[in-house]
Amino acid sequence: MSEAGKVRVALLGMSPGDNPNRNLEKCLEMAEQAAMEGAQIVLPPAMFRAPYFWGSEDHANFSLAEPIPGPGTEALSRIAAARNVAIVAPLFEQRAAGVFHSSAAVIDAGGRLAGVHRQMHLRIDAGSHEGFYLTPGDLGFQAFDTRYGRVGVLLGWDQWYPEAARIEALNGARILLCPGAETARDYAAWQAILRGHAIANNVFVAAVDRGGKGFVAGPSGQVIAEAGSMAECDLSAVDVMRTHWPFLRDRRIDAYTGITRRWID
Repeated sequence: MSEAGKVRVALLGMSPGDNPNRNLEKCLEMAEQAAMEGAQIVLPPAMFRAPYFWGSEDHANFSLAEPIPGPGTEALSRIAAARNVAIVAPLFEQRAAGVFHSSAAVIDAGGRLAGVHRQMHLRIDAGSHEGFYLTPGDLGFQAFDTRYGRVGVLLGWDQWYPEAARIEALNGARILLCPGAETARDYAAWQAILRGHAIANNVFVAAVDRGGKGFVAGPSGQVIAEAGSMAECDLSAVDVMRTHWPFLRDRRIDAYTGITRRWID
């Protein structure tokens, strides 16, 4: 499609329960309904098939993982093909024996697997045990071509890093899709950082959490839709904003060498 087209994005405000199969059924129902109402890109929350288990360390939870491609992507690909809708599928991926990722499969309209983003940053603190379950991603910060435009995906802890959003924007993403697992406690900060990404890169940002909350922000940071409603993203606004707020043009790339260091002493 033209990068100046209008794209309708739907956030699936679902709250996943303990039954992975029922979670998948619910996601399929909501994705199909959204597509019937005109959605072109559909975004479920992070790890939508699994219960939230990051708060403890339990080897039994590894049984919740699945391969990509696998049952989850295959079911969603059928919806994508039948309804001509692109779907981001955030899943607990088993890549190999003992190797697991928090991943998102980007399924294009027509059912083609456009690519996979694997969460790069892991949150390891008293409230999260991602390091027990997950291997850090190794695919970098990509952008994926879909029928409805070039998109990037940020998962979990990735969403808090300006560098991650910037690289995906520089790779051509005009919409950053952010499946989250944030709680009401940090929702305001989560929205603030993601709106900041939208402003700093003049892109659309669509985000939804596991509690049914979410939003779409335009390239000047304004919230244009909340979870449960459809957002129309006019991609021509990206070019307009980049001529008025030329942050990418005015970057001092000659002066940023320190950004690749852990700390500057």
